[in-house]
Amino acid sequence: MIADDHAERFTLLRPLLFTIVYEILGSATESDDVLQDSYLRWATVDLAAVRDTRSYLARLVTRQALNALRAGARRREDYIGPWLPEPLLIDEHDASADTVLAESVSMAMLVVLETLTPDERAVFVLREVFGFGYDDIASAVGKSVTTVRQVAHRARGHVQARRRRCDPGDAARIARITEQFTTAATTGDTRGLLALLAPDATWIADSGGKAITVRRPVIGAQQVARYLTGLFEKSRTMPDLRIEMVAYNNTPALAAYLGDHLEGLYLMEIADGRIATFYAIRNPDKLATVAVPRRISR
Repeated sequence: MIADDHAERFTLLRPLLFTIVYEILGSATESDDVLQDSYLRWATVDLAAVRDTRSYLARLVTRQALNALRAGARRREDYIGPWLPEPLLIDEHDASADTVLAESVSMAMLVVLETLTPDERAVFVLREVFGFGYDDIASAVGKSVTTVRQVAHRARGHVQARRRRCDPGDAARIARITEQFTTAATTGDTRGLLALLAPDATWIADSGGKAITVRRPVIGAQQVARYLTGLFEKSRTMPDLRIEMVAYNNTPALAAYLGDHLEGLYLMEIADGRIATFYAIRNPDKLATVAVPRRISR
């Protein structure tokens, strides 16, 4: 009976807990591991001593997420080429009506969060996205309330300075831009591509050295258009290759399949009506579970 109560409380809050951990780690598979470990710890807790299950579990998973983030720091330092967060296939019932939640899991925001220290990242996520009090956050990160307030102020400033303001979720407009891009790219219409790209458009590819792609960002509309044209020209010589319009991290994306095998996901960040950034995920390790829809919440 007690075990059932533990499981019921944890399951009810799992979408929230997963979202917290994912925003701290940028990896859905690592988030699953953290939640599994956290549940084992939760199962031994005396529930009579827990006054607020939401706050208690948020603190628990945050501590475990920070441990995982610090443990994986060396792997990221040794990573070949740019490191991008693992794409997230969001359950269709989640995020769409919550603009704060939608932005918090966007690839653009996750990339900005990567520039923060582990403590800054956890404090920012817990405070700015989920609205936890400073006392709870201080307990989660092992700092004083005064220090946490300072960290929150510093992290907020860093994020505001680095964050590009993206277009709101106008589904029809985003679909139109995505379709226009696909048409221009597949037909080799360079002029059409340039009309859709921001002047400082950037292509960032994450392969981890396990797939063929550029290892440095391609910057500038002309350069990105040239690179895209070359890619799609190459794809026309591969009859088994197909490209589908999808959505990941609440962001329009293209999925490239060779037969039934997913070769890459290409997420598009749209700002001011133009495509500002392409996030190309080619590392097969990061594509292994991307077909699994995830429930998120705040």
